[in-house]
Amino acid sequence: MPITPNQGSTGGGTTVTITGTNLGGATAVHFGTKLATITANTPTSVTVISPSGTGTVNVTVTTPGGTSNPLPFFYVGAPFKSSLSPVSGPTAGGDTVTIRGNGLSTATSVAFGATSATPTVVNDSQLTVTVPAGAAAGPVGVSVTTAGGTNNGLSYTYVDSPTVTSLAPTAGPTSGGTGVTITGTQLTTTQSVSFGGTLAPFDVINDTTISAVTPPGAAGAVDVTVVTTGGSATAAGAFTYTAGPGI
Repeated sequence: MPITPNQGSTGGGTTVTITGTNLGGATAVHFGTKLATITANTPTSVTVISPSGTGTVNVTVTTPGGTSNPLPFFYVGAPFKSSLSPVSGPTAGGDTVTIRGNGLSTATSVAFGATSATPTVVNDSQLTVTVPAGAAAGPVGVSVTTAGGTNNGLSYTYVDSPTVTSLAPTAGPTSGGTGVTITGTQLTTTQSVSFGGTLAPFDVINDTTISAVTPPGAAGAVDVTVVTTGGSATAAGAFTYTAGPGI
C-alpha cells in the first residue's frame, strides 16, 4: 500500500494519496493519533490532507472491513535560509547562486520574485540554483520551497547591463599612465576595466562615470571593456596607443 508523497510539512496541509485494495468506503485515515481530512476515495485509493505533526508517524486507513497495515509518513520542518551568494547579478539571469541554511534537502523550487527555478540540492544545508531572467532591474525576494513549506527572507538584486558611450581622452602613449574618463550607464558595480585585454586600475565616480589609468600597450587602436555585476560593455577601438618619437 504505497503512500505518495511520504513526507510533508509539520504544519500539515500536504495532499497525500494512499493506494491499495479494498479501500472503498474509507471512514478514517490516521496520521499517528491524528485524523486526516479525506478528499477523495475509490476502491484502490484514498486522498487526504495531512494534519499537523512532527517526526515519523504511522498512517492507517480504516474501512468497514477493518484497519490497514501502517505506512510511515515523515514530517519535515520549514527550511531556514541563512545566506545567499552572490546577492546580485544581470537582469538576463544565468548566474549560479548558492543558498545556505538548513532543512534544504527536499527543496523543489527557488523563486526569485515571481519566477521560479529548479535548484540542485548539495546537502541539507546548501543548494545551488541558476538565476532566472528578471522582469526589471532592482531587488526581488527569494523564497525556497521544500516538503516542509516555503521560507522567505532573502533578497537578490537584478542589475542592468552597462553601456560605454565615450572616453576622454581617446589616445595616449604606449607607456600607459594616461588618465581616462569613461562615460556610460549602469557603471556603479564595475568589477574591471581593460584596455586591449590588459586590466587597468580604476575608480567608480558614479553610475555614469569611471576614472581609469591606461596600462602600457602596443601602438594602435584597442577595445575598452567594462565588466560589472550586470554584464559587460565593450567600446571597439575606443582608445589609441600612440608610439613616441624616435631619432
